[in-house]
Amino acid sequence: MAECCASLNIRTIARVLADVIRFAASMLRPRAQLAAENLFLRKQLALYVERQVRPRRPDDAIRLALVGLSRLIDWRQVLMVVKSETLIRWHRRGFELFWRWKSRPTGRPRLRANLQRLIAEMAVANRTWGEE
Repeated sequence: MAECCASLNIRTIARVLADVIRFAASMLRPRAQLAAENLFLRKQLALYVERQVRPRRPDDAIRLALVGLSRLIDWRQVLMVVKSETLIRWHRRGFELFWRWKSRPTGRPRLRANLQRLIAEMAVANRTWGEE
């Protein structure tokens, strides 16, 4: 289970980094080209919404990208795929995850109970070990 979540997180981080690189590359393109691409994508999205096709559920990378981009644009004007309440919920969930990560316990992890018993048995059996 932990391996699955770790690979999912790595995959999510890789996809978010790819989006950041694409965004940085788009900053180098002419404004007219970006406006044309934006219009092209909006037209496709309008057809998608017009036909009432049910969109597939966004994954963590898409959620992070939308939350990040919402800081740069007036997202209420361009949001079509998800409701504004959904984007706000994703933002709050991301903030909760950040603070959970930030306030995680630090220090040495606890030893398993069987390992603690083994250490206690060894200490009783070998009284001459260690300091007095």
